[in-house]
This record gives sequence, structure tokens and C-alpha cells, in this order.
Amino acid sequence: MAGRSAFVPDMSTPHLSLADLKALVRTVPDFPKAGIQFRDITTLIGHHQGMAASVHHLAAMAGTSGAEKIAGMEARGFIFGAAVAVQMGLGFVPVRKPGKLPIATIGIDYALEYGTDRLEMDPTAIAPGQRVVIVDDLIATGGTALASVELLRSAGAVIEHALFVIDLPDLGGASRLREAGITVRALMEFEGD
Repeated sequence: MAGRSAFVPDMSTPHLSLADLKALVRTVPDFPKAGIQFRDITTLIGHHQGMAASVHHLAAMAGTSGAEKIAGMEARGFIFGAAVAVQMGLGFVPVRKPGKLPIATIGIDYALEYGTDRLEMDPTAIAPGQRVVIVDDLIATGGTALASVELLRSAGAVIEHALFVIDLPDLGGASRLREAGITVRALMEFEGD
């Protein structure tokens, strides 16, 4: 095809360190309200080498945990979880907000700071006893991650590991997951909220 160049993907291993990745995360002060330091991953995922390196590091962590499937929570968990699943040659299980799946689902209601929310999934997405690793962009208070663990376990999954791009340790989510028997690992931490 004259005049058109063929796309050749770069399949080399990304060479960005975890410190390099942390530097790609933008901090937005006073969002969504005054006093909050919002950790914005859009600058990380918009940097092709940063995104590739993040997925590479997460996949390496998931590989050491014996993952047979990867699960991610809507919405940013889909970005990283699906990419990790593809890199590892595994299936991906989306944990959805209510009413998003066109089939009968199983679900769990969970408490938020000001109310409740619900997560749902396809009950046939996991075989009983299958080892599933959760991948998400950020662990803050841990409410959504804990609800996902409970939901996936109710579907028959063995959940022992959860991986995150960012941990906000001051908010206690990783500690809450550890108390539930989950090994938690993150690519980076940011102190404060």
C-alpha cells in the first residue's frame, strides 16, 4: 500500500522506574473539595510508556500471585485490569455498577460515606475455586475494593491479592483489605488525602 506506513507496536519491556511513574501522576489541589489533593492518573495513562510500564509492573506482581483471572472495578479498574489481563493472557472480570449488564447478575450493596452503592457481576464469569487478582487504579478507604472481594468470593473466586497503581495509606483502605486476608501491593503511595 503505497503512501501508508505500517503500524509496528513497540513490544519492548518498558524501562520506567516506579519513581518515574509516580512523577507522571498529576496532583490537583482542592478537588473535588477544598483540602483534598486529588491524584489524577490521566497524565499517567496518557503517557504511552508510563501506561505500558504500569501494566508491566502490575502484571509482574499478578504473575507472582498465581492469578488465573484478573478482576477490575468500574471504571478505572477496567483500564488497568483489562490491560494486565491481556498482557498475562488471562480473562478479565468486570465488576460493574448496577444495571450495566444485560443478564441476570449477582450483586452486593455496600456503605459509602454518605449512603450506599451497589456492585454487580456475571455469576458465570468465574469457575469455583479460580484464583482471581483484583487490579484497580487507586485504594483510598477500601469500601469498593472490600465489596468487590466479597462479591467475587460469593461467585466462588479465591481472592488473596489486590493490586493498585496508587495507595493513599492515610485513608486506611489497604489496611482494611489486609484485615480481610488480602495481600495488598501498589506501585506508589501518596501521603495525605
